[in-house]
Amino acid sequence: MRRAQDGDRQPDEETALLASPERKPMKTPTPLPTLQIFVLLLMQLAEPITSQCIYPFINQLVSELDITGGDEKKVGYYAGLIESLFFATEAMFIMQWSRISDRIGRKPVLLTGVGGLCISMVCFGLSKTFTALVVSRCMVGMLNGNIGVIKSMMAELTDSTNMAQGFAFMPVMWSIGGTIGPLIGGQLAKPHDRWPALFAGPFWQYYPYFLPCAASALVSATIFIVAAAFLHETVNKKPSKKSVRFSDDCGALDTRCDAPSLRSVLTRPVLWSVTNYASLAFLEIAYRAIQPLFFSTPVELGGLGLPPSTIGIILGSFGVMDGIFQALYFAKFVSWWGQKRVLQVGMSMFVPLYLLFPAMNIVVKHGGSSALLWALIVLQLALSVVMDMAYGCCFMFVTSAAPSRRSLGATNGFAQLAASVVRAIGPAGSTSLFALSLDRNWLGGYGVYAIFTILSCIFMLVGLPLPRYGWGCDDDD
Repeated sequence: MRRAQDGDRQPDEETALLASPERKPMKTPTPLPTLQIFVLLLMQLAEPITSQCIYPFINQLVSELDITGGDEKKVGYYAGLIESLFFATEAMFIMQWSRISDRIGRKPVLLTGVGGLCISMVCFGLSKTFTALVVSRCMVGMLNGNIGVIKSMMAELTDSTNMAQGFAFMPVMWSIGGTIGPLIGGQLAKPHDRWPALFAGPFWQYYPYFLPCAASALVSATIFIVAAAFLHETVNKKPSKKSVRFSDDCGALDTRCDAPSLRSVLTRPVLWSVTNYASLAFLEIAYRAIQPLFFSTPVELGGLGLPPSTIGIILGSFGVMDGIFQALYFAKFVSWWGQKRVLQVGMSMFVPLYLLFPAMNIVVKHGGSSALLWALIVLQLALSVVMDMAYGCCFMFVTSAAPSRRSLGATNGFAQLAASVVRAIGPAGSTSLFALSLDRNWLGGYGVYAIFTILSCIFMLVGLPLPRYGWGCDDDD
């Protein structure tokens, strides 16, 4: 009886984007628009390269600029603050950029974001004061609203039969960027020390971290040119006053061409999807902020004491592992288990991920750089690869929860706003807890890991209300 009533329900703002009044037989996946997907993913590639390029050397940069007054225990405070500033300013503008993209189109907003990445990295490489570092990171956050717009455009380029395939590529590109970025930052930092014959001028000695920043800026500039030439707009910039009917495999919906209000977007499916996305983003960004800090911190202060070049290789190795795994297996796991189970498995990985930090420090204190230590590092990287599957599932939940296609930009903008807020808190909060744990000797300096292990267990419960296969297309019977 309930199914019959649901079948007569008229689409409204509470109806999920991919809602289907009846469970239909599975269809053959629609071929993806290869060129457009490729260019769109290239634009996504620019962000992880520029954001993670600084990770291998940011702690050393903070120390060399004498921001901490020589107190190594305070490096985490300032490094985390610099990492958080991007997300803090992004949170202030991401919703506006996403709603603007609903009006003027996706392409101009995406090009503005990539251009902002390029300019900010040049400024970051030329920064010699803490204030200059802050301004350059705020600049990129203010100009860049790309990730929410990219998700909206991905949804517009796919349908229900190939959406998992399309969204599976997004973590892959982030992984590729996560490989290239740290390698650029770790291998090109201080070129006058590594290649004195080529970089012997005083410029390279005065700006020892300009080369990796310039290299990442060059990547963004190249992507800007390619996207300007080949990316096609997916939004009709001249909407009529009439209703536009669209349909996909999960049913048909009517939507006005006027940009939706934020209030109309805040439906129950959207709120639960965004809450899970924000929980994942908070735990993941805190982990990513602690990881290079832990690697670079001296052994006696609870870290591993690794140089930037080694840190870059480790972080880059994760990118390779993650990219291959997501490309080969993400869509298959979603097909086998459903989005909810894959998300829950990914979220459960945070518990061992955080517990491995103190385990590695204990090992290196007692056995030096032993084979066991490197086995634990590899294990941590492998678990983080499994964890990363949760992102693709969150993207699909948010997209399927959108009330209509015209609200895709606003929905993804709201999701990215929530993620940006927690990502602004995560790095500064986690690295500050890292420093406080050392300074006040919480649990022998390991208190930060206990705190995030408990939070990981709590956030695992947030996914319980989610449907197994996506909003409106679930079949739990």
